[in-house]
Amino acid sequence: MDKKIELLAPAGDLERLKVNLLYGADAVYIGGQSYSLRANATNFSIEEIKEACTFAHSLHKKVYLTLNIVFHNEDMEGVEDYIEEVVNAGIDAFIVSDPFIISHIKNYYPNVEVHLSTQNSTSNYKAVEYFKKEGINRVVLARELNKEQIKEIIDKTKVDMEVFIHGAMCTCFSGRCALSNYVTNRDANRGGCAQVCRFAFKSTEEKDFTFALKDLNMATYIKDLIEIGVTSLKVEGRMRSLYYLATVIGTYREIIDRIYDNTLTEEIMTTLEYRLSRVANREVSTHYFDHEADFTDQYYTGRQELSNQDYLGVITGYDKENECLILIERNYFQIGDEVEIFTPQKQVYSYTIQNIYDEDMQELEVARHPEQVLKLKFDKELPAYSMIRLIKRIENI
Repeated sequence: MDKKIELLAPAGDLERLKVNLLYGADAVYIGGQSYSLRANATNFSIEEIKEACTFAHSLHKKVYLTLNIVFHNEDMEGVEDYIEEVVNAGIDAFIVSDPFIISHIKNYYPNVEVHLSTQNSTSNYKAVEYFKKEGINRVVLARELNKEQIKEIIDKTKVDMEVFIHGAMCTCFSGRCALSNYVTNRDANRGGCAQVCRFAFKSTEEKDFTFALKDLNMATYIKDLIEIGVTSLKVEGRMRSLYYLATVIGTYREIIDRIYDNTLTEEIMTTLEYRLSRVANREVSTHYFDHEADFTDQYYTGRQELSNQDYLGVITGYDKENECLILIERNYFQIGDEVEIFTPQKQVYSYTIQNIYDEDMQELEVARHPEQVLKLKFDKELPAYSMIRLIKRIENI
């Protein structure tokens, strides 16, 4: 195999960016506080973009900035100055779809890569050849392509291709949605998506009806994507939790590395797929990649989204005097629970909770207050952003 495929992760803020990179992402994509399609994420100021690039580059990893809204006249004011600021902050690539923005970046900043956003809905090799002439370094393909179509585009164009492998799917073609604007007056193509496809509407039989797609999960097809020559594997979710990102990115990191090392057995893959299934709260599908998408890839009625309760806490430090991990609680846990502690360095520790202490070392029987600072006896210091997940629960007290 040639150069190892890139794992690209989403980051809605600086903390998420650090977790993604520590858990194995090769690059992250972020939004600035202007011109981004995830306006509801915290997003990055110029100073935070500088800090993000410094942190990523210290790990020999990359940061890409989304500049992919549908630009209207008023959006053009100040955009050239903004691009200059972002370039000076150290960004490695822009993800764009507007023709003027593409040409401006290539003309003034030829050393910065430009990636064509999935918002452009690129789904044929002739379009890729056109944008190749315009200077595009990479194309984020439309999500509606199957394996054979992706391979044909790669074979005929020899352009770097980025493909989505995990996360939410837009009901409209590669995100080109007018529903949000029509129903809520929030323009999805300018960062205001209200996720109208997840709303419950009344059918003629007075039943709730939705038309949202199930989430994407391509874990079983990573080897196929590597073999057909995809450059980058992209995970969706700039507004997801730290635990979700650590688990998803860490799991795909292990899948990719084991494929290259020839150590991915069926037993290991079953474990990794189970881990992915536990971190999400929606059903999943491979969608278009291996079959003609149909009603089985979509929600209609009876959809349930239960919040994940496996994430118990994130480790923030170590109390050497009392030999305790310091953590911030995320979900309820109790004495007797069997848990796993996992770290950014891929260590996993099986652990049965025997004692729970508050930050003043007062003993507790249960942890029932999210965001409370707690301590657990543990004989070694672990790095920040290590996390604890539930494996087995005893009967509730």
